[in-house]
Amino acid sequence: MDARLSRMLHLLIHMGQMDRPLTSEAAATMLGTNPVVVRRTMAGLRDAGYVRSVKGHGGGWSLNSGLETITMLDVYRALGENRIFALGPADPQPACLVEQAVNGSLADALHEAEGVLLRRMADVTLADIAADFTRRLPAADPA
Repeated sequence: MDARLSRMLHLLIHMGQMDRPLTSEAAATMLGTNPVVVRRTMAGLRDAGYVRSVKGHGGGWSLNSGLETITMLDVYRALGENRIFALGPADPQPACLVEQAVNGSLADALHEAEGVLLRRMADVTLADIAADFTRRLPAADPA
């Protein structure tokens, strides 16, 4: 899994707290990247129906629904992620029986771990993450 998921979760939560569209340029500044990269990445989220784009003055990216309706898994899938872990066998078709056994055990463990992670991602909404952010804010000084 590359950093696109965490970067887009970050961006979507900011968008959920904004009262106006977020331009690709402003998003790129937030993420320390290029606006073209933002537009390309956001296209998958738009195609999945989670965001919309408006062209012209005052335009930019907006959420199509509230943060409570979008899960981490939704974003993961919309980004076209297909591989959770970068681990894998050194040789997928080994002649060595020991390496075959290692590959089998590794594949079983990775498959099980992927299932656990995907189920957890399906349970966490962007609103849950935003609430965690709010809890982390320092308490306002009453004085």
